[in-house]
Amino acid sequence: MLDRWRLHQVRRRVEASGLPLAVELWDGRRVGRNPASVRVRLRRPTSLKAMAEPSLGTLARAYVEEHLDLDGDARDILALGERLCLAGVDRARSRAGAWKWWRHTRKRDRRNIQFHYDVSNDFYGLWLDARRVYSCAYFRTPEMSLDAAQEAKLDHICRKLDLRAGERFLDIGCGWGGLILHAAEHYGVQAVGITLSADQHAFVSRLVAERGLSDRAEVHRMDYRDVPQREAYDKIASVGMFEHVGRDKLPTYFAHVAALLKPGGLVLNHGITAAAPGSGGLGGGIAEFVDDYVFPGGELVHVSDVLRTAATSALECLDAENLRTHYARTLWHWVHRLEANADAARGLIGEQKYRIWRIYMAGAAHAFERGWLELWQVLAGKGVDGAQPGYPFSRDYMYRSGQAPGT
Repeated sequence: MLDRWRLHQVRRRVEASGLPLAVELWDGRRVGRNPASVRVRLRRPTSLKAMAEPSLGTLARAYVEEHLDLDGDARDILALGERLCLAGVDRARSRAGAWKWWRHTRKRDRRNIQFHYDVSNDFYGLWLDARRVYSCAYFRTPEMSLDAAQEAKLDHICRKLDLRAGERFLDIGCGWGGLILHAAEHYGVQAVGITLSADQHAFVSRLVAERGLSDRAEVHRMDYRDVPQREAYDKIASVGMFEHVGRDKLPTYFAHVAALLKPGGLVLNHGITAAAPGSGGLGGGIAEFVDDYVFPGGELVHVSDVLRTAATSALECLDAENLRTHYARTLWHWVHRLEANADAARGLIGEQKYRIWRIYMAGAAHAFERGWLELWQVLAGKGVDGAQPGYPFSRDYMYRSGQAPGT
């Protein structure tokens, strides 16, 4: 009786929506439009609940747990899914209950990072660019390839930091080493990268040796809180890392960054932020899905929280840029490359993890396109006796063409 009622709910919801969507039941019956751009195949009667009372988070869980299959272009799946669920009504969570201080101990942070990154270097290599840069690219033109846009992003960061030969440069959360290698090779800095991922550490260590950069680049498996303060740096970058820090640890994070930075030095913080002040992330069950399956312990804050907390550590904001649309484009590149290598991906990590990454990245791309998430690069500096940090008079230096500064 319950299954019959839920089937009635599904039929009514799908037919009333008018969407080019078809639902195929486990016994071959169909509900919805024909032809349809998206097809949902329910594998068993218990799958009806996800379609009868849908949210984007509920549908994502059902897909990952193989209660249902989603066939169609990923863009269409997310767009029709939002319209079916009316997910935009509750996309921003309240802050209450969202932050758990105990999440962000050193032990727990290391475990969370390993959960996400120590999946398989070869898996990430299937869909990332040649440098394996796992963060928002910078598309100088919309037609740029992913590889070209990631190289442009690395250079954009180096230019913003005004890197110069011989400077000590720290990359907090260095990933697979794209930024420290680019900075050492093209800007002549002494680059240090840190990561909590064992796979990334081994990968970057090998690249440094293979490229003959052992005298200019090094990588350590280390928590940002454990970087010795006696080793001051001229420039610091943190790219796609502070989302793992946690709201309660933001003062600790920026205070330690400030302590590591030389007077007059610059720091660039590049990270995903919530779009609405006071928001704890995405609603509709999306944030909970991401926490359970993708980024355990990840927390988002608004860019105003970034600026305010950095300022409490005497870091003066000098420049801020929102790359929201760039991240949407980056993520769609990743999704399409992952789908093109689906069989290889399944062979490396299995069906469930393939589904997690496919639906997570497509959902994130949709969220950036819809303005539910933002990506901010915030450049800040540490003054000298009250004077402004060593920042050029105008932004022209960020965009000039030709030879890299400092070389």
